[in-house]
Order: sequence, then C-alpha cells, then structure tokens
Amino acid sequence: MKIIVDADACPVKDIIVRVGREFQKEVIMVIDTSHILHSDYAKIITVDKGADSADIYLINLAVKGDVIVTQDYGVAAMALGKGCFCINQNGMVYDEGNIDSLLLSRHIGKKIRRSGGKINSVPKRTKDDDKKFEENFTALIKKSLA
Repeated sequence: MKIIVDADACPVKDIIVRVGREFQKEVIMVIDTSHILHSDYAKIITVDKGADSADIYLINLAVKGDVIVTQDYGVAAMALGKGCFCINQNGMVYDEGNIDSLLLSRHIGKKIRRSGGKINSVPKRTKDDDKKFEENFTALIKKSLA
C-alpha cells in the first residue's frame, strides 16, 4: 500500500507526510511543472503541464489498496474503480455510496457555469478542516491495512 497525492493544490501535504511517516508508508506526490515541491520523505513526481496530466499519471500509478488524496471527483471515481481508498483534503472519504451523487453535482455545476451562472465559493480552510482530514486520513490508512 502506498499513499498517492494529487498535490497540485493540496493544502494538507504536511499532514499527509507526517502520517505517512508514522505508518512507514511510501508517499508519492504528483504535481505538474507549474508547481514546485520539495520533501525529505515523500517522492515527488513532476509531470508536464497539460489538461489532467497529473491526474492521468496518478491513476496509472495507483493499484488496489492504495490510498489516494484528491479533491477531483473524477480521479476519485477512477481510483475507486481500481479498488483504492480515496479521501479529499477536507476529510471526506469517497466511496461507492457517495461518488455517483458527487459526480452528478459536478456535472450540474459545469452546466450552470457554462450557461453563465455562478456557484457558491468554497469556504476558507480552518484548523478544524485539518483536524477532520487527519482523523479520517489516519482511519482510512488503518482500514487499507486491515
């Protein structure tokens, strides 16, 4: 089992590395060339900048049992299809019970934006978001090891 992170806009990279180190699990962070990232623990993979290039690389790297951190519902759906465990940066665990409704809401949001409509903005991160992420991320790693 390894931890793979869609790291381009991930605000919890430090938590992921700390928890990954505690469990002695490999952490791989995938970014594109428009980002710079350094870590003394995680392996950083930089891919060409392009539409979904980091997402495609991440999915091709993932295997059953891996833990994937992404805020992209499409990436989560593909990872779930491969038998991975998935969580977003706010601690929401993706699973077969919620992924379809999340993909539908993404589709509806795109339709609204294409027609000129606006969607509510995302609230600012709080320390509670980080705490929820860490608790759920740790639980998900334990589940993947069971």
